[in-house]
Amino acid sequence: MDDLVTEDGPCEQCGLCCRIFGPGIMPTVPNVYVWMEQERTDILRWFVAFMETGTPVNCAGLRAEDLGNVVAVEMRNPDTGEYVTVCPFLRRVAKERYLCGIHQLKPEMCCTYQPWIWGETFFNRCRALKKSGRECRWPL
Repeated sequence: MDDLVTEDGPCEQCGLCCRIFGPGIMPTVPNVYVWMEQERTDILRWFVAFMETGTPVNCAGLRAEDLGNVVAVEMRNPDTGEYVTVCPFLRRVAKERYLCGIHQLKPEMCCTYQPWIWGETFFNRCRALKKSGRECRWPL
C-alpha cells in the first residue's frame, strides 16, 4: 500500500467524494499499464477489463500486449465479481478524515475530480466547495 498522502489542494479530506463516487471508478488503460509496470497486483485485482470480444478479464491477469484490446475497465470485488459499494482504497484515519491508500497511483478520474475547481453545485456537501463560496474557479 502506498504511503498515505495528507495534502491534496484545498481538499478537506472528508472522504465524501470517494464514498459517493468511489465504487464507480473506471481507470484508463494507461492507469492499468502503470500498475502493471509497477507490479501492483494489489490494485489490479480490484479491476476487470472488458475486451473487444466482450470477455471480462481480471486486470491482475492481463499482459501489456492485451491492453490494445481493452474496451473498458470497471471496479469489481475480486472475490465475488460483483460491483463494490465502497472504494477499497479509501482509508479512514480519523473520525471525519479519509485518505487515499493509493494516492500516488490513483486513477486519472480521481486525480482530476475537484468539485472546488468546477463549482459543482449538485455536490453541495463538499466542505472545500462550501469554503470557496460555491464559486467556480475555472479557468484557473
